[in-house]
Amino acid sequence: MSKPRVAVVFGGRNSEHAVSLMGAGSVLEAIDKDKYEVVPIGIAQDGRWVLAAAGQRFAIEEGELPSVDTSGAALALPPGQGSLVAYDPGSIPVELGSVDVVFPVMHGPFAEDGTIQGLLEMAGVRYVGSGVLASAVGMDKAYMKTVMAAAGLPIGRYLVVRDRDWRLDRERVLKEAEEQLGWPVFVKPARAGSSQGISKAHDRASLAEAVEEARRHDPKVLVEAAVTGREVECAVLESLGDEPPRASLPGEVKVEGGQEFFDFEAKYYPDQMSLTVPADLPGEVAEELRAMAVRAFEALECEGLARVDFFYTPEGEIVFNEINTMPGFTSLSVAPQLWAASGTSYPELVDRLVQLALNRPAGLR
Repeated sequence: MSKPRVAVVFGGRNSEHAVSLMGAGSVLEAIDKDKYEVVPIGIAQDGRWVLAAAGQRFAIEEGELPSVDTSGAALALPPGQGSLVAYDPGSIPVELGSVDVVFPVMHGPFAEDGTIQGLLEMAGVRYVGSGVLASAVGMDKAYMKTVMAAAGLPIGRYLVVRDRDWRLDRERVLKEAEEQLGWPVFVKPARAGSSQGISKAHDRASLAEAVEEARRHDPKVLVEAAVTGREVECAVLESLGDEPPRASLPGEVKVEGGQEFFDFEAKYYPDQMSLTVPADLPGEVAEELRAMAVRAFEALECEGLARVDFFYTPEGEIVFNEINTMPGFTSLSVAPQLWAASGTSYPELVDRLVQLALNRPAGLR
């Protein structure tokens, strides 16, 4: 019998392009080649799909971020066929065969936001991770908070700044933020990840600058009241059977590189952050965090995996921060480390996710 064919897809048309490549490099190294036939596929910044070139770089080298090498054969995934087609201008397209599972190690807009999930649904291909709706809502921090609040999870105070509000009446927006949230505040693109475009503001002038910076990534912006507390995170993994999803041990993230908060450099450059697993928490608090992480996963109807982030305040309160339906996925990223400390190694995690995808049908489920 032939081995299941797994296409590991990486890159994408957004500012998290390099983060995707770093995760894909780890997946390609860890996936069992004796068990699966693996096809590495890159999506360039301009949207072209290519078969990964032999010299494709996946890691940061000398401070330079990796990007998709477009010298490989151009690819297409025609709707409804589930087969990869290679083509070059002036030549006859060549069918490369069907794909059993796509592992989209992708983050941000046009990737993690339900976009590629919808494309794969149309192509009739199974894939790793959450479906269209969970991916889209999980990507939009404003709607994510609405869903989590409805599920009874405690969330912090926030304000949504939409494009029209900012263009037509920014003074009102600045006044509302000051009156409703106080100082300091964190300003984020509503639909971006990897801490891209995030700033901390302490007054109206710095808030205006922070909103403009966030708008470089997304015209929809979130302004959040700062929460004083420790940042603790749980990873959630779906069961292969009928058992409910389970949460990892909680871990605590600390910035070690002198940054004011957990920004891009703290997440992806060496020696800029530390992760302690299990986090030094009372036993009942740790169990409450795990239960809340699973509740968030189920409230969004996630599939496969997720990472759920919380704050734990000095007063002993737990505050939901966000859920990430395709978290950073290098072997040294937070979610894989949480699972490693909980007894599931990185290769086992990769295999579990592929098996979950193989065991579910394409389309509505």
